[in-house]
Amino acid sequence: MSFATLKKNRSNFSKLTQELEKTVSPQQTSSNRDERFWKPSVDKTGNGYAVFRFLPAPDGEDLPWARVFNHGFKGPGGWLIDNCLTTINKKCPVCEANTELWNTGSTANQNIVRDRKRKLKYISNIYVVKDPANPDNEGKVFLYQYGKKIFDKLQDLMRPEFEDEDPINPFDFWSGANFKLKIRKVDGYQNYDKSEFDISAPLSDSDEELENIYNMQHSLEEFVSPEVFKSYEQLKERLDKVLGTVQATTTAEEEIITESETIRTPVVESKSYAEKLSSFETDEDEDDDDSLSYFQKLANED
Repeated sequence: MSFATLKKNRSNFSKLTQELEKTVSPQQTSSNRDERFWKPSVDKTGNGYAVFRFLPAPDGEDLPWARVFNHGFKGPGGWLIDNCLTTINKKCPVCEANTELWNTGSTANQNIVRDRKRKLKYISNIYVVKDPANPDNEGKVFLYQYGKKIFDKLQDLMRPEFEDEDPINPFDFWSGANFKLKIRKVDGYQNYDKSEFDISAPLSDSDEELENIYNMQHSLEEFVSPEVFKSYEQLKERLDKVLGTVQATTTAEEEIITESETIRTPVVESKSYAEKLSSFETDEDEDDDDSLSYFQKLANED
């Protein structure tokens, strides 16, 4: 920074004090939450509604979504909450241990696999059109994590089942469509079955506005970068500790986490396990078929 720039930016003192407040009072901030992510709000009954637009692939990237598998479960030695190496086409010690249990044919062991199975999530950039619970989010770009059910709705739009339906690219600025997210609570879980796409229409008639939105997007490739995954050896070591194969020391922070809490996915490896649980939320009923079919396939190959 040049001296002239330093002099010009003297007015940034307020920003400095804000950062100082985060440092001296971290318990009063949401520093453990990735502010790039948008999360829909629900009312006391578990219902929620919002409208947003899925955005195209960010500049320099090929896909408008990142597909990530992760594991999250508790054992005698604490919690294992980590990305699954199969995401980047590598062997995963957790999946290998699950395959051994599945191959026994024991119902009890296969129930254990169901608890420890890899969980599926997708991440995309979205433009929030309407957020009644948080109107300040409207007109902004966020990352959004979603499960297989919503991804299936994207696929249905891109590859319609019937001849009288034209395929639509939901990630396209001009010929895409707004997504009306409708959340209900069914059997204790969030349900998205009533969510639907609106008719195809441009997100905006202004190329300048669309270009600004495009430039505000976040990278998706970072979520499938090898740097955010533990090595096979590191993950195996953690698995052994969690399963009690080797002695593990469980922190007080891990002890306060109850089994009833929703498993969430880590992004930054340096976060504590409590922070990892609060980073992302996965819907329990969205990935059973995909995950269990994976283990069944491995069992059939043996």
